Amino acid sequence: MGCLQMHPILDMTKVMEHAIFHRAELLLGDEAMARIAQKRVVIFGVGGVGSWCAESLVRTGIRRLTIVDSDSVSVTNINRQLMATTETVGRVKVEALKERLLTINPSAEITALQQVFDETTAQSFHLADYDYVIDAIDSLKDKALLILRTTEAGVTLFSSMGAALKLDPTRIQVAEFWKVKGDPLARALRNRFKRDRQLPRRKFRCVFSDELLTNKGTPDDRCETPSMFNKPITNGSLAHITAIFGFTLAGLVIQDAVGYQ
Repeated sequence: MGCLQMHPILDMTKVMEHAIFHRAELLLGDEAMARIAQKRVVIFGVGGVGSWCAESLVRTGIRRLTIVDSDSVSVTNINRQLMATTETVGRVKVEALKERLLTINPSAEITALQQVFDETTAQSFHLADYDYVIDAIDSLKDKALLILRTTEAGVTLFSSMGAALKLDPTRIQVAEFWKVKGDPLARALRNRFKRDRQLPRRKFRCVFSDELLTNKGTPDDRCETPSMFNKPITNGSLAHITAIFGFTLAGLVIQDAVGYQ
């Protein structure tokens, strides 16, 4: 009798999930949605770019998602990060984001890891277990390491270049890493790979913009939350740019998952 009582709940869960993704299913079809649901994705860095990428993936049917970030929500994150609000300041970023994602699809399998990806932790991440790795890391050193490890593992990688100091959304574009032009972060990565004589084993695509503005405001250290991890110089950034970077990364995953050319 106990088992029989569970069936209506299970059926309602399936009905709800079907309704959530009905519009996506209309566009992509049943088989494509089934493929999307089986993909495993990990996002490294869930700030201004990664948080929006996670949201878009879950809203499009990705059910198995791992989010990795070491930080907590700061008041300065509110202008551009999905889960950052006046109510979440001080909370662990991945936990706040996981809570948000589960309100979109309660059936999703969201793994939240409050960790930094660097030389001391890289071995703990089994990248080959994933179908897609999303790189939204700020640190040059850690970003380079993730790129090398992911391409060595043979996993499909999509990477975000610098999203700060941008204003024009029409200049955001996608290119293979070695063909990215006008982006200082991509240039620095290429120089690092050549200097260390360690090149990525596979080609991978990047989201970037060739626009490069300068800060006009005055830095205010009182607004920045101290961190035990190395952080790049603070540059101005806006939600509509970082979100488009994140949405574009999500779009690359979905296009690849459904075989769209």
